[in-house]
Amino acid sequence: MPLGIAFAVRKKKVALCDINQSSVDKVNRKSMPFMDEGTPEALAHTVDGGYLTATTDKSVISRSNVVILVTGTPVDEHLNPKLGGVLGVIGEAADYLNKDQLLVLRSTIYPGVTRKVRAYLKERLGEIAVAFCPERVAEGRGFLEINQLPQIVSACEPHALQRARDLFSDLGVETLDLSPEEAELAKLFTNSWRYINFATANQFYMIAQKAGLDFYKIYDAMTHHYPRLQGFAKAGFAAGPCLFKDTMQLSAFSSNHFFLGHAAMLVNEGLPAFVVEMLKKTENLVKKTVGILGMAFKGNSDDPRESLAYKLRKILTMEAGKVLCSDVYIREPGFVEASELVRLSDIVILAAPHREYKHLDLKGKALVDVWQFWEGK
Repeated sequence: MPLGIAFAVRKKKVALCDINQSSVDKVNRKSMPFMDEGTPEALAHTVDGGYLTATTDKSVISRSNVVILVTGTPVDEHLNPKLGGVLGVIGEAADYLNKDQLLVLRSTIYPGVTRKVRAYLKERLGEIAVAFCPERVAEGRGFLEINQLPQIVSACEPHALQRARDLFSDLGVETLDLSPEEAELAKLFTNSWRYINFATANQFYMIAQKAGLDFYKIYDAMTHHYPRLQGFAKAGFAAGPCLFKDTMQLSAFSSNHFFLGHAAMLVNEGLPAFVVEMLKKTENLVKKTVGILGMAFKGNSDDPRESLAYKLRKILTMEAGKVLCSDVYIREPGFVEASELVRLSDIVILAAPHREYKHLDLKGKALVDVWQFWEGK
């Protein structure tokens, strides 16, 4: 969506093809199917101008000069890459592709998949330009960052690389050339680095909390006017559909010798259990009502995928007398409004720091704020 809108804003004809009829209908009604900063106005402008449409009709692929493939690239129950998704979509799209097109793989993929796709399509079509140009934007800020951040481009042949350069240069951003394998690793390195950075902060947070010390007092002193720590993340529930699974993809690529990645997984995935264990030292949880504020995987997002708030809820269901959940952007059966959750809860745990929670009245409540969202409360 954000990439399609970015091209449409520049008066390129864009067709968004998806299998989800509900999302397609929303787009054509000029309504975003998910939150992304800056997109509502741009979407309305491009739909009204006739530059952007959405459809479930795959034949639109055959009428396009450039085809950009975006699909999920999850890991399986054994934390190995599920390659069938990308290859399956390529197989479905192959009947609509032709030798004059540029096919851009956009989703995170396991190293070697670009060339595998190229070989498959060459056998079927004889010739087609295939590029891998990974998305590196933060969810919720995709449209803004697509128009600002450098774009890594890679392809199997020089002419395909030049077409990919030309495509993304139209967005007014710098392009950086890599080989397909280098680009595939660059994306996995990027997400794994962020996951490890969060894990470092979370490990330090656990060490300080266990010692009865204030992690953020230490953090503020460490980072104050000290340039070598300006990239040090704060603690928080590091989750979502990308960082964990891409770290596991990199681990699989390294024959499961990516020990930093495995350690990061144990730390980040263990934070909900740590929070509950620390509460049990001071609270008789079985007699308490615990409220979880924010069920999205991060603040100011409407995406619940792989959110650690649900893991926290599962643990608390076994330990606490009652568990309440609330989210500003996500509606599920049993969820309550934030003010109601605060009123009814003895303990409030902030799982996703949505901006709307900033001015909640939390007086008299035991509070767990891993993010330091309510500084000074």
